[in-house]
Amino acid sequence: MRFLRIQGLGGASGDMLLAALIDLGVEPGWIEAQLRALGLEPFSIEAAVFESHGLCGRQVRVRVPAPPPPAHGHGPAHGPAHLDFAAIRAMIEAADLPPAARHLAIDAFHRLAVAEGAVHGCPPDEVHFHEVGALDSIVDMVGACLALDRLGVAAVRVDPLPLGRGTVRCAHGVYPVPAPATAELMRGLPTSGDDAEGEQVTPTGAALLRSWMALGEAPAAGRLEAVGQGFGHRRYADRPNVLRALLFESGDAPAEAQDGLQLETLIDDCSPELIGGLCRRLREAGALDAWCLPAQTKRDRPGVALFVLCRPEFREQALDLLFRESTTLGVREHLVRRTTLPRAVRAVSTPWGDVRVKVASWRDAPVTMAPEWSDCEACARARGVAVRAVFEAAQQAARAGQWTDDPRQ
Repeated sequence: MRFLRIQGLGGASGDMLLAALIDLGVEPGWIEAQLRALGLEPFSIEAAVFESHGLCGRQVRVRVPAPPPPAHGHGPAHGPAHLDFAAIRAMIEAADLPPAARHLAIDAFHRLAVAEGAVHGCPPDEVHFHEVGALDSIVDMVGACLALDRLGVAAVRVDPLPLGRGTVRCAHGVYPVPAPATAELMRGLPTSGDDAEGEQVTPTGAALLRSWMALGEAPAAGRLEAVGQGFGHRRYADRPNVLRALLFESGDAPAEAQDGLQLETLIDDCSPELIGGLCRRLREAGALDAWCLPAQTKRDRPGVALFVLCRPEFREQALDLLFRESTTLGVREHLVRRTTLPRAVRAVSTPWGDVRVKVASWRDAPVTMAPEWSDCEACARARGVAVRAVFEAAQQAARAGQWTDDPRQ
């Protein structure tokens, strides 16, 4: 199983992620050829070798030919600016792209639309992208998902990111850094506190990383295969504006034993809404799992037992969330041993669209084939059918070995 570890010293943006994956070996010409299926106007991806502060990698620019002078003073707007999420989703769905890359791109744009909708108070389908709707942003986001799929990456881990400081000018005016949509997307994620002046994590970078992190759990360790470095276009005096992508292979062991930490607490005086939100925030921040069970507490009061399973290095962050976001006065903890199966992400076709499937193996044979629920929901919503019908069709196709992609080991 291949997985990535993202280290964003300079932050994260769509073009930096694309540049890092190209530096890992994905051909820009192949990405361009795949993106032609979107029906965009002519463009080219320039992935130049770039050096800063002694580090060498790639820097990406999307080149678009200058538009001809408008006839009689009127002409079409250049580039797909101000597209809404519904239009971008329809464009990607209609394109002949690798199924896994298509789903990743739609998921990233959907997460961005949800964040923008929360900021501006409108449903995701009605969100109009301004800067993100431009051709170069579409190329960055879809191109990065294509590159990730091309590398056979099945999981992504992200190190703490800098938020930046100051202000950024957007279509709606001047906003504080991080931009509102970026702040929504980064809720629950660890940050480094090593902030530089300006916007360091962009909405496109945050949306891509949140989508990629949902692919599956990255192993605790693996064999380092390659390093890719993608540079942004802002210059810093004391550091390179670089994002580093480390490509690992987890190995061929049939199962992997890992040390984990389990935190437990009993709560009987906290709102269920707060408990549910806390579990979600714990998982978003990096906990392996968080769940509740009914419990009887002191003085025979009904309450809940809240459990958190995490890696030992996540302990301080988990405790911080538990004490700040709940009414607990104490947390028990103990080390646990967990064994995880190697897994791969494959794709199948159903009558209502393509669906990703997580395949877990035991003793060199697949034992679990789980269709991605979000993909099933999206297909069902678009075609007006029951989610169960899509789920069962995807599971049947997976069991029959009717894959539509290359194997991802």
